Amino acid sequence: MVSPDDPDGTELLLEPDGHPAVKPYKSALVKDGIPATSFAVDDVAAEFERLRGLGVRFTQEPVQTGPVTTAVLDDTCGNLIQIVHGG
Repeated sequence: MVSPDDPDGTELLLEPDGHPAVKPYKSALVKDGIPATSFAVDDVAAEFERLRGLGVRFTQEPVQTGPVTTAVLDDTCGNLIQIVHGG
Protein backbone atom coordinates (compact mmCIF):
# COMPACT_ATOMS: atom_id res chain seq x y z
CA MET A 1 0.00 0.00 0.00
CA VAL A 2 1.09 3.58 -0.61
CA SER A 3 -0.18 6.97 0.40
CA PRO A 4 -2.62 8.47 -2.11
CA ASP A 5 -0.84 11.79 -1.45
CA ASP A 6 2.53 10.35 -2.54
CA PRO A 7 2.04 7.35 -4.85
CA ASP A 8 5.77 7.25 -5.62
CA GLY A 9 6.72 7.47 -1.93
CA THR A 10 7.18 4.84 0.74
CA GLU A 11 5.45 1.55 0.04
CA LEU A 12 4.37 -0.90 2.72
CA LEU A 13 3.95 -4.59 2.00
CA LEU A 14 2.23 -6.69 4.64
CA GLU A 15 2.55 -10.39 3.96
CA PRO A 16 -0.58 -12.55 4.18
CA ASP A 17 -0.88 -14.59 7.35
CA GLY A 18 -2.23 -17.82 5.86
CA HIS A 19 0.81 -19.88 6.86
CA PRO A 20 0.19 -21.71 10.18
CA ALA A 21 3.35 -20.26 11.76
CA VAL A 22 2.40 -16.62 11.14
CA LYS A 23 -0.56 -16.17 13.50
CA PRO A 24 1.27 -17.49 16.62
CA TYR A 25 4.30 -15.38 15.70
CA LYS A 26 2.24 -12.19 15.26
CA SER A 27 0.30 -12.91 18.46
CA ALA A 28 3.55 -13.37 20.42
CA LEU A 29 4.93 -10.06 19.12
CA VAL A 30 1.75 -8.20 20.09
CA LYS A 31 1.62 -9.90 23.51
CA ASP A 32 5.19 -8.78 24.17
CA GLY A 33 4.52 -5.27 22.79
CA ILE A 34 7.04 -5.64 19.96
CA PRO A 35 6.26 -3.59 16.83
CA ALA A 36 6.31 -5.39 13.49
CA THR A 37 7.83 -2.33 11.85
CA SER A 38 8.79 1.27 12.55
CA PHE A 39 8.30 4.51 10.63
CA ALA A 40 10.26 7.72 11.08
CA VAL A 41 8.14 10.85 11.47
CA ASP A 42 9.06 14.52 11.91
CA ASP A 43 7.13 14.92 15.19
CA VAL A 44 5.89 11.90 17.16
CA ALA A 45 3.64 13.96 19.45
CA ALA A 46 1.94 15.74 16.54
CA GLU A 47 1.52 12.50 14.58
CA PHE A 48 0.17 10.78 17.69
CA GLU A 49 -2.46 13.50 18.13
CA ARG A 50 -3.37 13.48 14.43
CA LEU A 51 -3.76 9.70 14.25
CA ARG A 52 -5.56 9.45 17.59
CA GLY A 53 -7.98 12.10 16.32
CA LEU A 54 -8.70 9.80 13.37
CA GLY A 55 -9.56 6.95 15.75
CA VAL A 56 -6.24 5.09 15.75
CA ARG A 57 -5.69 3.11 18.96
CA PHE A 58 -2.24 3.42 20.50
CA THR A 59 -0.75 0.80 22.79
CA GLN A 60 2.04 3.20 23.81
CA GLU A 61 1.67 6.96 23.99
CA PRO A 62 4.73 9.06 23.04
CA VAL A 63 7.72 8.27 25.24
CA GLN A 64 11.08 9.99 25.10
CA THR A 65 14.12 7.81 25.75
CA GLY A 66 17.23 9.92 25.45
CA PRO A 67 17.21 11.54 22.00
CA VAL A 68 14.50 9.22 20.63
CA THR A 69 10.73 9.59 20.95
CA THR A 70 8.46 6.66 20.09
CA ALA A 71 4.78 5.72 20.13
CA VAL A 72 3.17 2.41 19.16
CA LEU A 73 -0.17 1.89 17.43
CA ASP A 74 -2.39 -1.09 16.64
CA ASP A 75 -2.90 -1.45 12.88
CA THR A 76 -6.11 -3.50 13.42
CA CYS A 77 -4.61 -6.36 11.36
CA GLY A 78 -2.74 -8.04 14.21
CA ASN A 79 0.42 -5.90 14.11
CA LEU A 80 1.89 -3.18 16.25
CA ILE A 81 3.48 -0.28 14.35
CA GLN A 82 5.98 2.12 15.92
CA ILE A 83 6.46 5.75 14.95
CA VAL A 84 9.80 7.26 15.91
CA HIS A 85 11.76 10.51 15.76
CA GLY A 86 15.28 11.33 16.83
CA GLY A 87 18.44 9.37 17.17
